[in-house]
Amino acid sequence: MADNRRRGGGHHGGGMAPVEKAKDFKGSIKNLVKYIGRFKAAVVVVMICAAASTVFSVIGPKILGKATTELASGLFKKIEGTGTVNMDAIANILLIVVAIYLVSAVFMFIQGWLMTGVSQKICYRMRREISEKINRMPLKYFESRTYGEVLSRVTNDVDTLGMGLNQSITQIITSICSIIGILIMMLSISPIMTLIAVVILPVSAFLLSMVVKISQKHFRDQQKYLGEINGVVEESFGGHLIIKAYNKEDEVLEEFEKTNKILYNSAWKSQFLSGMMMPITMFVGNLGYAAVALSGGLLAIQGVITIGDIQAFIQYVKNFTQPIQQMSQVINQVQSMAAAAERVFEFLDEEEENQKVDNPVDVTTIKGDVEFEHVRFGYNEDKIIIKDFSAKVKQGQRIAIVGPTGAGKTTMVKLLMRFYDVNDGSIKLDGHDLRDFNRRELRDAFGMVLQDTWLFNGTIMENIRYGRLDATDEEVIAAAKAAHAHRFIRTLPDGYNMMLNEDASNVSQGQKQLLTIARAILADNPILILDEATSSVDTRTESRIQRAMNNLMKGRTSFIIAHRLSTIKDADLILVMRDGDIVEQGTHSELLEKDGFYAELYNSQFDE
Repeated sequence: MADNRRRGGGHHGGGMAPVEKAKDFKGSIKNLVKYIGRFKAAVVVVMICAAASTVFSVIGPKILGKATTELASGLFKKIEGTGTVNMDAIANILLIVVAIYLVSAVFMFIQGWLMTGVSQKICYRMRREISEKINRMPLKYFESRTYGEVLSRVTNDVDTLGMGLNQSITQIITSICSIIGILIMMLSISPIMTLIAVVILPVSAFLLSMVVKISQKHFRDQQKYLGEINGVVEESFGGHLIIKAYNKEDEVLEEFEKTNKILYNSAWKSQFLSGMMMPITMFVGNLGYAAVALSGGLLAIQGVITIGDIQAFIQYVKNFTQPIQQMSQVINQVQSMAAAAERVFEFLDEEEENQKVDNPVDVTTIKGDVEFEHVRFGYNEDKIIIKDFSAKVKQGQRIAIVGPTGAGKTTMVKLLMRFYDVNDGSIKLDGHDLRDFNRRELRDAFGMVLQDTWLFNGTIMENIRYGRLDATDEEVIAAAKAAHAHRFIRTLPDGYNMMLNEDASNVSQGQKQLLTIARAILADNPILILDEATSSVDTRTESRIQRAMNNLMKGRTSFIIAHRLSTIKDADLILVMRDGDIVEQGTHSELLEKDGFYAELYNSQFDE
């Protein structure tokens, strides 16, 4: 079992897990700032609100300390018999504190509401632009990447970006303002106590860095073997039938146990070390509280500070480490956000196809005459696979393209629909070079029925109507009848209103193919491409599909790619390809009489 298929482990929640970083952090952040330019005013308001909320919340403890001082002073006076507790003064102070915290909460609500709106609008815009971009990109981009890689740009990366924007901007402002504000308030109470509190931070940071350094390796191993074990499980489920057929259950279980044991050891060590961070922080923090309380008590006895100041200072010390921890988390989040932004912008900056040309040819009058003139093409310039392809096809003819695997049959179809442009030579439609058509308009002239059927989650009626969205129900049913699909559709639960599931597995392969043919009949395109449309069905179903295709091809120029040569006997012209060139052409009987390469291919399908 190859290791490279087991890298899709689920996200582990440990905060110590390695964070993906952008290749160009500054460039990614710069592009992101430029991208959110239209929301600058809202972001500035968010920053002001975040700063104001923090300032008001930082002032609160010191004012609250005055209430404590007033209460303690009143109690001492009452004990000495010289006065009583001034409840009015305490009540006024408490009202001021409540008002301050309310104002802080209002500012926090405003910044949260605004930032959530901004981040979601940015995500909405990004998803829309990615979706539009996909339709403008060349096919070669998708053929050189996995579907999951492209899909992750639309889902994971945009979500990561949105979450990072929503939290990191306000968190950075809040944390910086908190650190500065708390430090100023602590200094205003007692510089000596502030020095004691600040000295403890490096000690805590040193101990934590030691734990991080040791645990990082174990977290990496945990992530690695989590992906490994997910791969083993996925592979076991996917190949369950084969594993049982070859009696490999013990070997699979042994491999699972081996990987699971390594995962257990790395997870145990990483989680234990991660769990040590809180006790270390609390231990050092408690030492700090003790030192602050002791020094504060001595200063209070000397009359340098009040009891309320001690209470306020201890609260500030407690709050001082919180924004520092938040900043470290935000830095990781910003790194992930920058990496996600980098991938999204890389995708949006990818090369696009030229969708439109000046003075395009009108496709509404297309008849279906096609001419290949000395076509030369290679997916890479240094690997030419079609060397010199020439052929003339008249309107309404059925052209079969045959040849061994890798001969260039499907490549010719891709060139015909301008998924790729030729390197040399030209392909002409009704005498016009394909490069003189707008790409999307050109493709309106083609209907396709492929070996790999594509149906979506929806009703059978909706799937057939996909060929022409403005078609009536009667036209859809007529197309189904022409495709010999109406009979089986009536036998299904709910008939035309039956819902196909996500991969259309609730109908057979042959039925799926008939539905795609019905869709092509409804689209009524002047040119048809049938790419091995019957290769994955049995011979009985194949004969039904062949009858449906005969109805589909009536009056249309049709290009048929087939492995089963018995299905293209009636073709008007058969082009025999080998190594990117047409080595023979003619009708079925003419090519058999020549006793050449086609005859060899045809006879080989009947040899034992």
